[in-house]
Amino acid sequence: MKKLFSFLRIPPPIPEIQDPEIVNEKYKYWRIRILYSMFIGYAFYYFTRKSFTFAMPGLIQDLGFDKSQLGILGSVLSVSYGCSKFVSGMMGDRTNPRYMMPIGLMLTGVCNILFGLSSSLFFFVIFWGLNGWFQGFGWPPCARLLTQWYSHSERGSWWSTWNVSHNLGGFLIPWIAGVSLYYFGWRYAMYIPGVMCIFVGFYLINRLRDTPQSLGLPPIEKYRNDYVDTIEASGDQNKDLSSKTVLMEYVIKNPYIWLLAFAYFFVYAVRTGINDWTALFLVETKGYTSIGANGCVSLFEVGGFFGSLVAGWSSDRLFKAKRGPINVLFTAGALLSICAFWMIPQGYVFLDSLVMFLIGFSIFGPQLMIGIAAAELSHKKAAATSTGFVGFFAYIGAAFAGYPLGSITQHLGWVGFSISLVVCCIIAVLLLIPLWPVTATYIKSRKAVDS
Repeated sequence: MKKLFSFLRIPPPIPEIQDPEIVNEKYKYWRIRILYSMFIGYAFYYFTRKSFTFAMPGLIQDLGFDKSQLGILGSVLSVSYGCSKFVSGMMGDRTNPRYMMPIGLMLTGVCNILFGLSSSLFFFVIFWGLNGWFQGFGWPPCARLLTQWYSHSERGSWWSTWNVSHNLGGFLIPWIAGVSLYYFGWRYAMYIPGVMCIFVGFYLINRLRDTPQSLGLPPIEKYRNDYVDTIEASGDQNKDLSSKTVLMEYVIKNPYIWLLAFAYFFVYAVRTGINDWTALFLVETKGYTSIGANGCVSLFEVGGFFGSLVAGWSSDRLFKAKRGPINVLFTAGALLSICAFWMIPQGYVFLDSLVMFLIGFSIFGPQLMIGIAAAELSHKKAAATSTGFVGFFAYIGAAFAGYPLGSITQHLGWVGFSISLVVCCIIAVLLLIPLWPVTATYIKSRKAVDS
């Protein structure tokens, strides 16, 4: 059995290439190739994660589900995804991302197809829960690759470039699912994304690789002379750490990780609530068609695309690789944008679209930066574990945006929905303010003083 899964092991380092010109040429090639491969792969993860969201009107019409029942499915995916993100995060630090990421993507495609073949709530819960579990295989390989191939001083820019894959996938899936729903029915809104993801999984196996050292290249810190992360400061770059040590010493006992985790809960409650329920809100309260509502919601992802890029760039260049200021400022911007959205009266389509863009622009700042901060404020070899840990809290927050928020909306109406999101934004800002000055360099200096 061990031999059967031996391909999942992290490949060992090979002798380092000594010619600087060859090293530079290979690093340039592989950094671009790794980035666009991760970008494409994670964009397609969103095809199978959000397909159900935009098929919801079809399920309501054909099968008679109400908001609470649909909210159950959203919560099931979020809980299973959050648990998987934590478990697979620990796996991700010890698993070859070349295989972990595409295998997860292909299995999510299978789950979408099986969901489309079902008609009962029981099987919907089973297959959507499994989909959430395999969705968790996407993030940890990316976190590992982003910390292995891109150094601290540049990571915000590279990570933000990868992060907009969320937005590309989120922008395209409303149109793919919406057109499939309109012309063929909700089942094809599940089949088509599922089949596409299976094919993309094979593409990723061909394109991805693991660490630079596995290709004979020096570590990224040596290549860029950028020794900032706490692992380099502690001098244990080549030390093999047990999963227990990684989890306990660099995650559980790290107060910064806990603050980030709790803030992520509320950020994701807002992000998921806006993304999952706004289309239905526009249909029910403002007279939008299903395609028109999905088109408006797609601007949330367009805004997120630009917001992620601006957040990553400005954190590196304006705040000297500090992630805290971006988290606070962008979350406050999301709070103001959400308040503005609910004040727009019916009939102002342009304003609806503009503010939806601004909400996406704002909320994807902390969505990106909290993940980067979790990787940087921990151990380099704990990047997948730390991001998986905070990601678990994020998707418990996303689960809140499912059944609980659906029930609030069912009983208190859309006013209760909007108040819930505003409160979540306020709490997130308060949790992120103490992290404004914190960087990996700050932790390094504190450890030096303490020692």
